[in-house]
Amino acid sequence: MRNIIVSMRVTLDGFIAGPHGEMDWMEEFFDEALATYESELQKTVDTTLFGRVTYQGFESHWPKVALDPASPKGLVEYAHQLNAMRKMVFSKTLSRVEWNNSTLVKEIVPEEITKMKQEPGRDMVIYGSASIVRTLTNLGLIDQYQLLVHPVVLGSGKPLFQDILHKVKLSLVSTKTHPSGVVVLSYQPIKE
Repeated sequence: MRNIIVSMRVTLDGFIAGPHGEMDWMEEFFDEALATYESELQKTVDTTLFGRVTYQGFESHWPKVALDPASPKGLVEYAHQLNAMRKMVFSKTLSRVEWNNSTLVKEIVPEEITKMKQEPGRDMVIYGSASIVRTLTNLGLIDQYQLLVHPVVLGSGKPLFQDILHKVKLSLVSTKTHPSGVVVLSYQPIKE
């Protein structure tokens, strides 16, 4: 069975973006170790699940990185992996998606997600897309949370876990500290 893995960058105080959607705080901590983390994760998955905002950000950025000779090697490899990967975009407002291997899905149907998890293939990943993470968390469909905790405090902003309907107990699977100070905490839900 395929797993759904969340890979989310988060501040020490639990925000995924500043009060006005700012995400510039991530850039100062990006290093070769994080590029390697991203590239290694990409090798274990074959599908990315996106919400509209994250999809549009990735679509406008990563195809260009793959073609830019000035881009670092690790980022180019990651961009090629993303470009080739199957992408499911959950949006009620988009009318079409154009990035290669992208499919538009108008709503999250739990039975369809369960079917996807039973398909042959590698795991699925969610980058960003907090609304998708919240919905799938509430449905009990997330198999692993990989939280990349950045050593910065924003004080306010967009929280990752908002509107969670029930307590979700987690078990710590692994930790990894990067030279930048970013700590990757991997958790799995405890099935009761």
